[in-house]
Amino acid sequence: MTYPAHRLSVAPMMDWTDRHCRAFHRALSAKALLYTEMVTAPAVIHGDRERLLGFDAVEHPVALQLGGSDPAQLAQAARIGAAMGYDEVNLNVGCPSDRVQSGRFGACLMREPELVGDCMAAIREAVDVPATVKCRIGVDDQDPTESLFATVDASAAVGVKTFIIHARKAWLKGLSPKENRDVPPLDYALVRRLKRERPHLTVCINGGIASLDEAEAHLDTADGVQLDGVMLGRAAYHEPALLGQVDRRLFGAGAPDVEPFEAIERYRPYLAARLEEGTSLHAMTRHMLGLMHGRPGARAFRRILTVEAIKPGAGLDVVDRAMDAVREAGARREAA
Repeated sequence: MTYPAHRLSVAPMMDWTDRHCRAFHRALSAKALLYTEMVTAPAVIHGDRERLLGFDAVEHPVALQLGGSDPAQLAQAARIGAAMGYDEVNLNVGCPSDRVQSGRFGACLMREPELVGDCMAAIREAVDVPATVKCRIGVDDQDPTESLFATVDASAAVGVKTFIIHARKAWLKGLSPKENRDVPPLDYALVRRLKRERPHLTVCINGGIASLDEAEAHLDTADGVQLDGVMLGRAAYHEPALLGQVDRRLFGAGAPDVEPFEAIERYRPYLAARLEEGTSLHAMTRHMLGLMHGRPGARAFRRILTVEAIKPGAGLDVVDRAMDAVREAGARREAA
């Protein structure tokens, strides 16, 4: 089954979805939309742009996620990102970390929907690429049926069409960022209601989606609602092999699934190029640790990449040894 006019994206995750992670994920799926880690607008404007925003052409399509609450700063940062070639600019209205709260951006902006609308108006005016919003359904004691619609409607009023909804509240008082990923209950029905009542908007769902079976279930139209996309987070990171099935299962691409060994071979030219530039092997292979999840030899694969890749001068031979460990474990199982 394929799903028309939809998106499958991999969520922005701080300290995880860096440029090396995105290049690796692209080796598994040609279609999924990849996101940067959240970068604050002041950092984009005043920081090391190549370090913060640099990316390889292989990553397309790739979206830049910005954090901030100053419309002028966000517009300037969006222009910089668009000039660097990003395919989309996304505003984070969902991160619950203490640092984000103190900076008046992320999930706390759900208390200020008009400000979110002003920020999105500035971003849309600044760039020609799509400007999108990723948000929660509310924060703290807000009524989600009010806070979600108010946030979405304020941005839709200035021309924003696409919203990625993490279907949980964020509790800014009393829960850590980690707890905010799991403790607040999911309300998928509210996201579907948003799509039902705002059918002209592109509504994508995020939060607690652990498999492609679950992703397909969210795209099902049994209740008469056709969501426009699904965003995967930690499932795609911890078990990246599932991305190898995305193009066939969710986009209807004719090519066969990308198996883990093939993905590594696709990633190899990127690894070689970055090693030549002086990037450490570990910085790139740390994103591969879950690739062999569930296969014989997966533990040895992780151990070799964890222990050997951090050594000075570690090269592609480490990756080869990790792959050989999986092959050998698979051969032993077949021979048993």
